[in-house]
Amino acid sequence: MNEDKHSPIQVIDRMAALLDALAAQEGGASLKILSAETGLHPSTAFRILSSLIQHGFVARDESGLYLLGPHLLQLAAKVRVGLDVRAVARPEMEWLRDQVGETVNLTVRQGDEMVYVERVTPNRMMRVEQLIGSRAPLHVTAVGKLMLGEAGAAATRDYAKRTRLPAYTANTRHEVKALLEDIGVSTARGYALDDEEAELGVGCIGALIRDATGAAVAGLSVSAPMERRQLRWAQLVQEAARRISARLGFAE
Repeated sequence: MNEDKHSPIQVIDRMAALLDALAAQEGGASLKILSAETGLHPSTAFRILSSLIQHGFVARDESGLYLLGPHLLQLAAKVRVGLDVRAVARPEMEWLRDQVGETVNLTVRQGDEMVYVERVTPNRMMRVEQLIGSRAPLHVTAVGKLMLGEAGAAATRDYAKRTRLPAYTANTRHEVKALLEDIGVSTARGYALDDEEAELGVGCIGALIRDATGAAVAGLSVSAPMERRQLRWAQLVQEAARRISARLGFAE
């Protein structure tokens, strides 16, 4: 590699070459190896690597080997998060629909509400349908309760104080204590239920979808008339949510 030029573009080219060389080395690489792989003089490679370390793009372990850094991994995660969640989720939603024969919903949190952004429906006359774009308060939906669980007890109390937990049916958790207990049980088992809490006669089973950073970015749920809803579907909902999370870069 010609090192006579000192343009900013060449610096970027050298930086990219070093990052590519690092990515190709499992378990880290020494300055000698990186210099040989990129054709850079060791002193030049050292200066660039030092700068990359300062910005978190590269790290150095106790033995002196260079590794890809945490900031670079964070940026990569954001690329995965930026993917259209609906497009990523659709195949798994269709799989889940075929397994249970009921409506499958994809929701995201916006403030104090869950918004339905995608759904797939079964080929049957009697079915539960949530219109895309419709909204529901967090405390009356299965996924919404899990989202509150992610935020923590203090945030849930703030939500309760802010919204006053309006009761949509006689089954709605409209008292803070009952809501917190439900959230605790739901979070521990990895899925939540809506037992006619938003609408009489309708029940849901929901699980969270996570991105590469581990953040809960959406929720997956099955909606069905209570007489048809089966708790054994919870494992299927969780499995589909795990698959979508994996496609978004989440690793358990």
